[in-house]
Amino acid sequence: MERHTEIVRQWRILLALEGTSRGLTLADAQEAAGEGVSERTIRRDFDALTQAGFPIETAKRNGKTVFSLNRDVFRGVAAAGFSLSELCALYLSRTVLSAVAGGPFRDSLASAFDKLYEALPPSLWKFIESLPDALAAKQHAMRPRAGGSARFIDTLMAAILGRRRVRMRYHSFSSQKVKEYLVEPYRLAYAQGGLYLQAFVPEYGEMRTFAAQRIEQAVALEEGFSPVAGAPSDVFPHSLGAFSGTPEEVVIEFSAHEAPYIREREWHSSQQIDELADGRIRLTLSVVIDWGLQAWVMGFGAAATVIRPRAFADRIVESLEEARASYLKT
Repeated sequence: MERHTEIVRQWRILLALEGTSRGLTLADAQEAAGEGVSERTIRRDFDALTQAGFPIETAKRNGKTVFSLNRDVFRGVAAAGFSLSELCALYLSRTVLSAVAGGPFRDSLASAFDKLYEALPPSLWKFIESLPDALAAKQHAMRPRAGGSARFIDTLMAAILGRRRVRMRYHSFSSQKVKEYLVEPYRLAYAQGGLYLQAFVPEYGEMRTFAAQRIEQAVALEEGFSPVAGAPSDVFPHSLGAFSGTPEEVVIEFSAHEAPYIREREWHSSQQIDELADGRIRLTLSVVIDWGLQAWVMGFGAAATVIRPRAFADRIVESLEEARASYLKT
């Protein structure tokens, strides 16, 4: 934790240095670092940043030592439109981006960050690479395996941007068959650790969602298409998961024990929370009743009770009874 605090403090000093052309006095740096930091500690921080390769220069002004950042070292970075802190922050964000993107984008992401690495003097990276200690991200637990879909991502992206139809072979889990589809691709969407293709299927006259890892072949055709009216502008806006459909009002009551956990998060943009007796709460959502919603509700066990619609509550009861019967067999 001590090392974590030191890195964050030095990062604040670096930001303050970059934000002023007049430089910082020790008092200025103490203020930027936060309360309770001694002058001696600030001096050590400046020494650490200098040893890491940051071009910090000192001068005297009104009898006080002033620390400033030599921006000539980063002239190439500035010409590209990046400030030093922006570049460092972007490089740091690889922790999050790697967890979110991964899969088919992993190689492109690594290549992009290699270029960022080359934009700064090598001596700076020992400090910068210690910053992820203060920021980490866990890869999505349910992220699918990339399978063979990675090689079709470029094809799909080119077709989306060029408004070209795509002929693809897709493994449908609902029918347990491999089907041929002619689709008009609209976007690739990331949700719940997976990548999905949202496309209009002329044969069915409606938008469909395809899991990218189940696409076995994709060929962009020369045939173009015009976007259909009413195509969704948001990604799965009515679902807690990665599903499309018509939203319904869903009301769920949560126990007093789970209530604080429900209150502290926004589960969906439509949510409304009403306080009940004994610390319980009632959550109202306007969402698609899909497997994502059912799994989420059932994950709370006895702490969550679906009040309406009744058909959804019955579906959960049926699933619980099936699970109970399955366990009794073992």
